[in-house]
Amino acid sequence: MIETAFRSDELPVGDRFEWWRDLTSRTLTPTVITSEHADDFRASLRLLDLGVTQASVLSYPSLRSRRTPALVRRSDPELYHLFLTLRGGQSISQGGRDASVGAGDLLLYDSSHPTDAQVLPEHEGVVEGIIVNVPRAAVPLPAEKVDRLLATPLPGDVGMGALLSQFLTNLAAEFAAMGPQDAVRLGAVTLDLVIAFLAQHVDAADTVPPECRQQALMVAIHSFIERNLGDPQLSPTAVAAAHHISVRYLHRLYQGQGTTIANGIRRSRLQRIHRDLADPHLNARSISSIAARWGFPEPTSFSRAFKTLYGITPRDHRHKTQ
Repeated sequence: MIETAFRSDELPVGDRFEWWRDLTSRTLTPTVITSEHADDFRASLRLLDLGVTQASVLSYPSLRSRRTPALVRRSDPELYHLFLTLRGGQSISQGGRDASVGAGDLLLYDSSHPTDAQVLPEHEGVVEGIIVNVPRAAVPLPAEKVDRLLATPLPGDVGMGALLSQFLTNLAAEFAAMGPQDAVRLGAVTLDLVIAFLAQHVDAADTVPPECRQQALMVAIHSFIERNLGDPQLSPTAVAAAHHISVRYLHRLYQGQGTTIANGIRRSRLQRIHRDLADPHLNARSISSIAARWGFPEPTSFSRAFKTLYGITPRDHRHKTQ
């Protein structure tokens, strides 16, 4: 994976603020930035290259960022910026609208209109968030409808907003551990989720390409499975019912995944058990209780499935990793 990390504390104090202004202009969109912390600006940015899309994980103190009409005329990369606030908040003005958002909210703005944004840190003094840059041309929705969402608070805790927020948070946490071949796939998933999220808010779901809707549905299914792995009743029938689709259609979705949904659930459960058995903090818990915690209440079938996948018994694995 292509990830680049930047930290201001690696530079001399006097160079940090100018460095940040230059960095964000190059990796996001050129703006005029001012800050009361300019004398000692402590910030960090991780740039995640996802191909057609790009995500940035940021932490920075209070500041004001303005994209002036002159900057828009000088250069417009024609990007939508979708900001997920993780800590703190911000206020923004764009297109005649004003919005204030806090932790858990999503906010859409773009590079094609003047913008005035003010960061609102918490008592810790920093704002943290994830910004996804998406080319306007890559969003197959009516531009005039999407533009109505600019500078409008969008919920990140329900529906597609919750799914997108969870995906972005996990992406930021796990990105460094992923392989180079994952970048294009993750970029496509990110784009599809953003499109589905915006479509939900502009009432334009019918204009979303079928493959985009299918990708968003698969992400929702995977998220549901991960949240319910400990339920022994988790099954293809339960998954299909939760997403209002037929079991037959669910199996068809999995045909392109290289596995079946039942095998996918089993593998995910075994991976959690494999991890927990290697955790010394869980030594007091029996192997059978750990297996039951992840949806394997029957010890014999669990042991057989574990050895088939890992080539070692659960007991030997626990002994070997302690």
